[in-house]
Amino acid sequence: MGESIEQIPLQRIDGSAAKLADYGGSVRLVVNVASKCGLTPQYEGLEKLYTQYRGDGLVVLGFPANDFAGQEPGTNDEIASFCQLNYSVDFPMFSKVVATGEDRHPLYSALITAQPKAVEAGEDMREKLKGYGITPTEEPEVLWNFEKFLIGRDGKVAARFAPNMAPDDPKLVSAIEAELAK
Repeated sequence: MGESIEQIPLQRIDGSAAKLADYGGSVRLVVNVASKCGLTPQYEGLEKLYTQYRGDGLVVLGFPANDFAGQEPGTNDEIASFCQLNYSVDFPMFSKVVATGEDRHPLYSALITAQPKAVEAGEDMREKLKGYGITPTEEPEVLWNFEKFLIGRDGKVAARFAPNMAPDDPKLVSAIEAELAK
């Protein structure tokens, strides 16, 4: 990997420049989010995680992506307003990115390279998507909205969790707590 994942240029949802290093020293949970997805209510759980653990050093970072079934069609302003009004999202949100395929954002390329496989949430989401007539992405691509990458204080990608892994799932919570304890 060329530049450190910490230095990849990002853009906050308000258009200002950012990078993961801005949150250095924190444990970061990077999530590709969408407003019109069956998993959208996870915003509530992600906000709870952020509220519960931010004092210990957790920051949730939301990256809207319209990669999956057009479930994030809005502009950055519309997305910001949706998150605020519907879920009182207080964690940092970023400009829309592409999380899969040839036009994938460099951040997502780095995350996938570091953690090619996600921890499953019990049911096989890939099979579930096929049941809805959706052709899922091939591994190691991000499978769907709300896939979660956990980055330790040291800037290393510690874990990756399937989109249907709820924010309060014990597997996810214990991984976060383990990183916070380091």
